[in-house]
Amino acid sequence: MAIRNIRLEGDPILRKISKEVKEVTPKIHQLIDDMLETMYEANGVGLAAVQVGVLKRVVVVDVGDGPLVMINPRIVRTAGTQTDDEGCLSVPNKAGQVTRPNEVVVRYMDEDGQQYEAEGTELLARAIIHECDHLEGKLYVDLVEGELHDVVYDDEEE
Repeated sequence: MAIRNIRLEGDPILRKISKEVKEVTPKIHQLIDDMLETMYEANGVGLAAVQVGVLKRVVVVDVGDGPLVMINPRIVRTAGTQTDDEGCLSVPNKAGQVTRPNEVVVRYMDEDGQQYEAEGTELLARAIIHECDHLEGKLYVDLVEGELHDVVYDDEEE
């Protein structure tokens, strides 16, 4: 496993559409391992492959319940709304108010090539939708209501 460099807002790759994963290869497994290590090291709750410079439809999310690895995720249903502060590892030390669905159903392939469907609410729904947006070249800053504001995250906080 290795910590990869997180691409920052302004890097043109973040605005590109990621390509579908045709086959789960050892290279994809390595990417997933590296993405998880990178996300945890940066104290994030989600990371898309494009954020580490790889245009593949791979997303990892962990809101505290253990990692969820999604290959070729596709949102099939959303419901409700929630508005809250949102941040992004590609836009460090900033946050802004974003309205998103409060519930999501997503279909995806896991690391073993098996098809699954997962449901998420609240923070998990926000994280899944945020990361799926990355696969389409969209950043949360496009959706911010009002201005971005500075945030400082305490690394000692659990």
